[in-house]
Amino acid sequence: MHVAYVHQHFVSKKGASGTRSYEMAQRLIARGHRVTMITGLADLSGLDVQPGARVAEQDVDGIRVLAVTEPYSQTMSFVRRALAFGRFARTATELVSGLDADLVFATSTPLTVGIPGMKGARRLRVPFVFEVRDLWPELPIAMGIVRNPLVKWYLTNLERRIYRSARHIIGLSPGICDGIARTGYPRERITMIPNGADNDLFRPSDEPLDDPRFGDRADFRLIFTGAHGMANGLHAVLDAVEVIKRRGVKGVRFIFLGGGAEKESLVRRSQEQGLGELTTWLSHIPKLELARILPRINVGMMILKNVPAFYYGTSPNKFFDYIASGIPVLNNYPGWLADMIRERRCGLAVPPDNPEAFADAVLWFRDHPDEAREMGRRGRQLAEEQFDRGRLAGQFCEVLERVHEQCGEHRAMTAAAARS
Repeated sequence: MHVAYVHQHFVSKKGASGTRSYEMAQRLIARGHRVTMITGLADLSGLDVQPGARVAEQDVDGIRVLAVTEPYSQTMSFVRRALAFGRFARTATELVSGLDADLVFATSTPLTVGIPGMKGARRLRVPFVFEVRDLWPELPIAMGIVRNPLVKWYLTNLERRIYRSARHIIGLSPGICDGIARTGYPRERITMIPNGADNDLFRPSDEPLDDPRFGDRADFRLIFTGAHGMANGLHAVLDAVEVIKRRGVKGVRFIFLGGGAEKESLVRRSQEQGLGELTTWLSHIPKLELARILPRINVGMMILKNVPAFYYGTSPNKFFDYIASGIPVLNNYPGWLADMIRERRCGLAVPPDNPEAFADAVLWFRDHPDEAREMGRRGRQLAEEQFDRGRLAGQFCEVLERVHEQCGEHRAMTAAAARS
């Protein structure tokens, strides 16, 4: 089977973001399939793309990658991102339509990647499978990013069209699957496959972290990895840092690793309020390097803006990196991850918008090192039992193979009926 795999934000092992699509493509190849990845030019991709060509082709560990040289960055404005999404969708549709693919698979976000998925599959007369990583337009509407009634109508209509054209849909969290079903899409054609833990890459370690970029070796260190955008709600962490500063606490360091549209304002606030002794701001680092650093941090922070649509509607990569690394998790919003953290006792979940409770949790971790290490051990166990990337990738391949097989059988039956 030749799979046309559309992911605008594809990231290789050399990149500095989630590698789900890379891992899934690798598993497809290991099972004897071919994969053509159609992607954009994201700043965290790790792809070696020379400027000038409209589409740059390269091989990434056996994956044929066609990179549309449409730039994209987390620091772009919403309007600039929307333009990048539209341009990518047009070129990607042309590329998919020109392949000899047996199945087209597209993964959001953005929602617009579904356009080359459904149109390309229709032109090739092959099945289309769609993967929903975030509910669009539900989330941007809930956050107040999308307000224009016409834009809301267009995005909602586009969402329904893409869903209807898909033979099967994969959702990354319980809330995402529920949201897909609310549109009327058949529940039996929805499969939940969450983000996974790279248990071979991220491994628990008792070795100290002597890298001066991450503060003093004696510091109690908490880390947030990923986007610094409106959705991430990182000002809530700075609210807690203020509380800790007022209490006169020393030797605690909050590390923010990543970038995004809100980072400049976050750093400025940290400087203006004199929080520099407690905070460190670093740029993205490649995932291979992150795997060396993360297990040597004390706590991983799972932070999101207090928006109810997020509670059960996200599947953040960072959570699975934390538990695979064997470090406890501090979570500041309700939902399926908070429920899991409490049930499996692999961290602490505090109420949203409560800086005092957040600060109390930080100091509890610091003052209970044995219990915190045990939480990290239970998190690693959870990563191995429920979220191992290899096992989830196997489920992913089975979905695509089953859809391809079912469509082949249907075409054969149709042809036989026509002959008779």
